[in-house]
Amino acid sequence: MGLKLKALPLRITLLSTALLVLLPAAGLLLFPRRNATGLDRLLSTAALVQSFAANTAQAPPPLWRERLGPARSSQLWASQRRIWWQFWGAHGDAGAYLVLQAPAAVPLPPNALRVDDLLVVAPDPLARQLLLDRLKVTRRAPRGLERRCSQELSQREAVLWSAAALGQMLGPLSPLVQDLQQGCLQLRSERQSLLWQGEAEATPGLLSRQPSPLNPPQRSPLPPQVLLELQGRQLALLSRGLLASQVVREALEQRYGLGPSQQRLLTTPPFRLRLRSLPQGPFQAGLELQLAVGPKRSAWQALLSRLRKGLLDQGLMEQAVDRPAEAVIWSRDDGTVVGGWRWLPGQQVLLFLGPSPTQVPASRSLEQADWSLNLRPRAMAAAGLLPENLPLLARRAAQLQLVGRSAGGRSGERQSAVAGRLDLNP
Repeated sequence: MGLKLKALPLRITLLSTALLVLLPAAGLLLFPRRNATGLDRLLSTAALVQSFAANTAQAPPPLWRERLGPARSSQLWASQRRIWWQFWGAHGDAGAYLVLQAPAAVPLPPNALRVDDLLVVAPDPLARQLLLDRLKVTRRAPRGLERRCSQELSQREAVLWSAAALGQMLGPLSPLVQDLQQGCLQLRSERQSLLWQGEAEATPGLLSRQPSPLNPPQRSPLPPQVLLELQGRQLALLSRGLLASQVVREALEQRYGLGPSQQRLLTTPPFRLRLRSLPQGPFQAGLELQLAVGPKRSAWQALLSRLRKGLLDQGLMEQAVDRPAEAVIWSRDDGTVVGGWRWLPGQQVLLFLGPSPTQVPASRSLEQADWSLNLRPRAMAAAGLLPENLPLLARRAAQLQLVGRSAGGRSGERQSAVAGRLDLNP
C-alpha cells in the first residue's frame, strides 16, 4: 500500500507531462499555424487586401517591378511558391503596398519593413511611416468575418474590403451599399470571367457566423439599352443608407412633405431599379424605379399626392396623361420632360426620371437570392456614369453580376451571403 501511494505522485507527474506535450501537438495537427502570422496585424491597418497565387512560370507582376526594381523582383519572384498580397491603407491615396514572404536574410528593399514573417514594401517613405505608426497601435485580434477572411487570404486568392475602401471606390454612392460595409470574397477565374462567392456585413468587427454560401450566377446579359438593373425584395436595400442621414430625412419632410410614416413606406416594397441609355435628348440616361406596393396602394397614392405638391412648389409643370393620378408627367417651363409616375397592373407603380419609358418588362425571379445587381461597366464608363475609382478591371468589364441573400442577427446585425461574376467579353 505504501509503495502504491509513493508511486501515485510519479504517475500524476508523468500524466501531466504527457498532456503538456501531446495537447499542443494535437492542436498543431488539428489547427495548423498559418505561415503568414503578420497578416492579421496588416488587416487591422488596411482598407482593402487581395491575395494572389504566385505563378513563377510568368514574369513578375507589374507591382513587383514597381516596388522592387527589375533585378530584385525577378530574384524574389523566382522563390515564391504560394501566395502574395497587395493592400491599400485607410488613407487610400498612398498607393498599393506589396506583401510577400521572404527569408529573414533577404536585405530590406527601399521603403520596406518586416511585419513578423512578412516583407512589406510601401510605395514611398511617407506610406512606410504611416504603416509603422498604425502598427504601433495595439488592436484586437481578428474575429468573425475578419478571422475567416484572414484564413482565406493566407491559403487562396481572395479579397477583403472595409467601409473605407467602399467610400474610396464609390464616393457619394457608398450610402447605397450599407449592408456591404465589410466583406470577404474567394475568387477564381474561368476563361474570360472572374467568379466569386463570400460574405459581407453591415457592421464591421462582429462576432458573426458564416452564412450559407451562394453560388455565382449564370451569365444573364442585359438588353443593349439597359446599363444597370438592381432588383430586391425590399426597397430598404437602397433607402436604408439614405434615410440614415438626418439631412436627407429633413429635406424629404420639408421640401416634399414626406414625414416619418411616408419615409417608412420607402423601405418595404419589392423593387426593380433600371438605368437605361438614351440615344438622343437632353439626358444621357433615364432612371426607372418599379415598386410592388400590393395592398398599400392607398398609402402610396397619399405619398405621391404629397410629392406632387412639392414638385409644383418647385415650379415644375404637371401633365396628366391618363385618368387622374394613374399617370403623371412632369416637365420644365421649356417643355422638357424630367420625370413622372405611372400605375401598372398588379398593384405596382413606376416612378421615372427622364422621358416616360415606352416598355416596362416583367421583373425577373430572384430564386434563392434577396437581391441582384446586373450592370454593363464598360458601357457605363463610356457614358461617364461609373465612379472613376473603381478598379480598372471592373471598369473595362462587359458585364458584372452580383447576388446577395441577407440575414438579420442579434442586436440588429445584418449579414449577407454574396456571389457574382465579371465577364470581360460581351
